[in-house]
Amino acid sequence: MFFKRVGQSKAPQRAVFLALSVVVPSLFLSACMSSEKDIDLSTYVDQTEPADVLYNQGLANLNAGRLQEASRKFDAVDRQHPYSEFARKSMVMGAFADYRQGHYDEAIGSAKRYLTLYPSTDDAAYAQYIIGLSYYRQIKDVTQDQKEARQTVQTMQDLVTRWPTSAYVEDAKEKIRFANDQLAGKEMQIGRYYLERREYIAAVKRFRTVVETYSNTRHVEEALARLTESYYAMGLTSEAQTAAAVLGTNYPDSPWYKDSYKLLQSNGLAPRENAGSWISKAGKMITGA
Repeated sequence: MFFKRVGQSKAPQRAVFLALSVVVPSLFLSACMSSEKDIDLSTYVDQTEPADVLYNQGLANLNAGRLQEASRKFDAVDRQHPYSEFARKSMVMGAFADYRQGHYDEAIGSAKRYLTLYPSTDDAAYAQYIIGLSYYRQIKDVTQDQKEARQTVQTMQDLVTRWPTSAYVEDAKEKIRFANDQLAGKEMQIGRYYLERREYIAAVKRFRTVVETYSNTRHVEEALARLTESYYAMGLTSEAQTAAAVLGTNYPDSPWYKDSYKLLQSNGLAPRENAGSWISKAGKMITGA
């Protein structure tokens, strides 16, 4: 009797199982689709705000010094309204907010992206300026690599060349002067290193770079004096005399000139310019610091 009941119940059980196998997945999928649709719609409605509202909130936070929150708002404009005018403005303002927070790589990346997408807009010069400032703030002491100084010069010079009437040009020129002074200082440091080790040819190369490339920096006086010293040590008296003469012409009251004059005088020599020397030609370009 027991086996009969079991045998009789197999068909209804199988029917129920088959029915569930069809109905349950359908219900599960319907629930998932319904749930996903509800989440997408509610999330989109709740998290999306008008572009102008987000942008103005970003500006307000920026003015209040809440830089991280300002960045978040500007990012939201770019993400939620990517083709709007406010997205364009938010991109450059977001770069500025990153710069103010010391996030220089992010600032450079955002500003470069802006210049790629909007190279002819009024804010393009500002984006270029932010890139230059970000490099400028990372310039290290002359004892370290001066990669950021070179990048500052290149970026700010591009600003001066491409946007000569921009409001940022004068400050860009100041940053260029500072960066060039750093680069000249680095050349002097290396030149002195070689000079101390009596590697005169290597030293002359560095001092020559300062005189020819960084003629408007404060390091030119010393560079000419070091050239006098290096050439004198090598026995190239004509070049040593020329370096001293150019130094005396441009900086007659310089302590460096007095030292160079004294060095030549110790061997019965005096400053005398050779017009055919590279030093004489470079001397005409010297403007002083």
